[in-house]
Amino acid sequence: MKKLPIGIQNFEKLRTENYYYVDKTPFIKNLVEGGSYYFLSRPRRFGKSLFINTLKHAFSGNKPLFEGLYLEKNWDWNIKHPVIHISFGAGFFRTLEELKINLNDLLLSNASLYNLRLKHDFPNLAFKHLVQDLYQTHHQKVVVLIDEYDKPILDNLTKLDIAQEIREELKNLYSVIKDSDEYLKFAFLTGVSKFSKVSIFSGLNNLIDITLDPQFGTLCGYTENELLETFQDRLEGMNLEEVREWYNGYSWLSEKVYNPFDILLFLREKRFQPYWFETGTPSFLIQLMQEKKYPLPSLENLKASELLLGSFEIEKIPVETLLFQTGYLTIKQSLQYEDKRVYQLSYPNKEVKMSLMDSVLNDFVQNTSEKENTELKLIDILNQNQIEKLKSIFHGFFASIPYEWYTKNNLAAYEGFYASLVYAYFAASGLNCVVEESTSKGRLDMGVFYKNRCYLFEFKVVELEPEGKALEQIKKKKYDEKYREKYEEIYLIGIEFSAKEKNVVLFEWEKQHKKGLKL
Repeated sequence: MKKLPIGIQNFEKLRTENYYYVDKTPFIKNLVEGGSYYFLSRPRRFGKSLFINTLKHAFSGNKPLFEGLYLEKNWDWNIKHPVIHISFGAGFFRTLEELKINLNDLLLSNASLYNLRLKHDFPNLAFKHLVQDLYQTHHQKVVVLIDEYDKPILDNLTKLDIAQEIREELKNLYSVIKDSDEYLKFAFLTGVSKFSKVSIFSGLNNLIDITLDPQFGTLCGYTENELLETFQDRLEGMNLEEVREWYNGYSWLSEKVYNPFDILLFLREKRFQPYWFETGTPSFLIQLMQEKKYPLPSLENLKASELLLGSFEIEKIPVETLLFQTGYLTIKQSLQYEDKRVYQLSYPNKEVKMSLMDSVLNDFVQNTSEKENTELKLIDILNQNQIEKLKSIFHGFFASIPYEWYTKNNLAAYEGFYASLVYAYFAASGLNCVVEESTSKGRLDMGVFYKNRCYLFEFKVVELEPEGKALEQIKKKKYDEKYREKYEEIYLIGIEFSAKEKNVVLFEWEKQHKKGLKL
């Protein structure tokens, strides 16, 4: 049995030390035949660095490493190009000075591989002359590969002045690619985020963005067939449907893919855990969602334009853009509204949905163990179908939110605030829930589905409407009609909150027979 390539970013090590490898080399042939300068954005730990390293060995002419792969018989191995490989993946960049020191070190390492010396202390000038010197000494055009191009900026998103300084320095560095066109064969840049061309890629207008190109949608990640064919011996006895539910679902306008980091750790540990999510807490993202007062239930079914998903500036970061580019949301469907393309977004899978909502709750509840106990109680209540206990669960949760938190905003006056947190608890518990689902009579606030039972929720704030309206609306709108054929038992639940009390003040529920007759 081969070894699992967990965290392996070196193509040579992977190919010479008996690791599994999913052949992504056909993409290399397609890229070279289709252009010269490319950019790809993908979430962290999706295989970007391994692909960059694979490109390096292909252009360097290391044919033995590609034995048995697609590229072995579809590449001109007689031509070897000098390669400049720059990766910002290691370390944390706290200042502009640290970036400059790191840049010089990276360029020095590249020059040393070819017995060259850097001619300037300024990184952009050193880079420019290194490209020219490699071309002149090797009589072949140069390949430039830049991995995690945006990490120095992302490291400082909470320090705007430093992020801006670093952006300008990187802008100078990347402009060398445009100015060195006569010396370059190929350039490939990867990162998590995409900044607009007017900022970091100013002047580099020949860069082809393949992030949402269906032809390259599976360049990173494992497709279902790749998983089954490559790891067949590791999947015996596995519940493949559950594996899909947990780790599949990422889409960039082509076939869905699995997160490689997740699936490899799952194959080793053989238990379902949020492996990818645990490698990086999205603290900045959670903070941004709180600042923007973002309605959490909308993440179940969000629509965003191409412009919104395309890029952002550090001075103004839309929540939707950051959620998509960092991998917490993915494309479920592409829609066309006359001349405008719109994407329908949602969570890629169970891991992301549960973990993101869990992180949101951690920001509200200071006592983590208390929050986890509440989640377990919630599952237990549904398992035993003890609906009357739901009121005490949520009353206790809202009571646990520190008073100081409410002084930071006016969310407590809005229905969306309470609905968001109730939704977050159900989602963080791994329960199947939908929000704002359309029926023939209107939109249901939230539905939770457990075993053969369906729980339909409506939320109200008593300062905005008279008491007793929540349950009344569910019955009046006949939201249950949509679910009668599928579920044996249907429960209508109205929850009403008080902005003054900052808690649940009315909890009403009724059970409906499958055919709509109240019991």
